[in-house]
Amino acid sequence: MVTDDGLSEEEVAFRDSVRSFVARRIAPNATRWDLEERYPRELFQEAAALGWLGVGFPEEVGGSGGGATLFALLCAELTRGSAAIALGLYVHTALAASAILHLGTPEQQRRWLPDALAGRRIGCWGYAEAGAGADISRVATRARRDGEHYVLDGAKLYITNSPFADFMVIVAQTTPGRGLKGMSLFVVDRATAGVRVSAPFKKLGMGASEMAEIVFDGARVPAENRLGAEDFGFIEALKVLSLGRVASAAQGVGLGQAAIDEALRYCGNRMQGDAPITQHQFVRFTLADMVTRIEAAWRLTLRAARLIDAGSDYDCAASMAKLFATEACTHVCERALHLCGAQGHMRESAAQRFYRDCKVFEIGEGTSEIQRETIFRHLAR
Repeated sequence: MVTDDGLSEEEVAFRDSVRSFVARRIAPNATRWDLEERYPRELFQEAAALGWLGVGFPEEVGGSGGGATLFALLCAELTRGSAAIALGLYVHTALAASAILHLGTPEQQRRWLPDALAGRRIGCWGYAEAGAGADISRVATRARRDGEHYVLDGAKLYITNSPFADFMVIVAQTTPGRGLKGMSLFVVDRATAGVRVSAPFKKLGMGASEMAEIVFDGARVPAENRLGAEDFGFIEALKVLSLGRVASAAQGVGLGQAAIDEALRYCGNRMQGDAPITQHQFVRFTLADMVTRIEAAWRLTLRAARLIDAGSDYDCAASMAKLFATEACTHVCERALHLCGAQGHMRESAAQRFYRDCKVFEIGEGTSEIQRETIFRHLAR
């Protein structure tokens, strides 16, 4: 039900190409991948062959060009097929590869980005720890300079893609006690001695997305693998990785639309007497409210993406989009499950998968509470 208003012909064509691929390749397999708790690695190269891993990256580093609006469309349509699949691709491109693009030297970009954007080497983004989630300043992983290397000690928790990632972009303290002003970023090869990745975690939702803990025990990383200035790499990264809020909003829109699609399909076929249950006003009004929320969420998301593409200040708009879209997604997925009744609770049902997947969008890329704080700061200026 999300309309085409505000999209150019090029954007509509791009969206439709992603939608066609998702309908053919992802949606029919999404429930099976979820139950198997396995990420289909081959999708990285398939997406790369279509140019999608390179959206937002310049051609000289192997990218496809485009900006935030195309990336939002990509995130929404992929998530409509599978939130877990979209999450894995997002972490690889918008976090790991994007950090290299924006903070890396030309030599670092040439070394890592062509393989990453071709899907030959997969990345993950590691800053979360047992004691450092929303409070990033609590990161305890230490990177100690030793000649031409840094020695990393510590652990990263809940790291998406880590069970199969070839490289990791890691946040570590280089000057303890200075908080954000003492943190640096490093690209760490998985094969580095002293790097250990746990078995994938069992999770409530996002079954096909693989997540684990990364432990560093005296891992020696070449100094040339540091991204940005020592002690300031993470602060620099925050300026360029905030696109994640818009991507998260787009994912909320995509998953919410998938839930609406499923509820409409079920309610249109579920007969009560001689008529489908859409004869009941409660069902009609519930569906009307669901689609209105997702339409509004898309409008906020598109506005934030357009501001990014225009080079305008988008901080508040991105937080508004992320807050509203992810909370709307949770509401819509719950209502879809309710409308689908007992059938929706079966493990083979798409409705229950959507319900299990939705909540993480309110948590990742800054919780709803953090978004409200950001919005209020702009209001109070």
